Amino acid sequence: MYMESINLKLEKNLLKNIDISLKRFNFSTRTEFIRDAIRDKLTELEKQEAIKKLAELKGSLKGKSKMSYEQAREIAARNIFKRYGVDLD
Repeated sequence: MYMESINLKLEKNLLKNIDISLKRFNFSTRTEFIRDAIRDKLTELEKQEAIKKLAELKGSLKGKSKMSYEQAREIAARNIFKRYGVDLD
């Protein structure tokens, strides 16, 4: 897989907290930590978008579906995690 380089400037306190987290959560490099944080953020944004879309649909079926809002939300979240290779089972 081809990877592109980017330059990133961080405040000293943020970098200090990253370095502490490297040791605490067993990340081998700053790059690995930052990549993981970006993946988590992208997953969270997709999950929020899916929940927003579900909320917009809530009530639109008016008895046509036996699936609850919570069940639909769970399915949507599992699909997002599956897309990023996270196995919840």
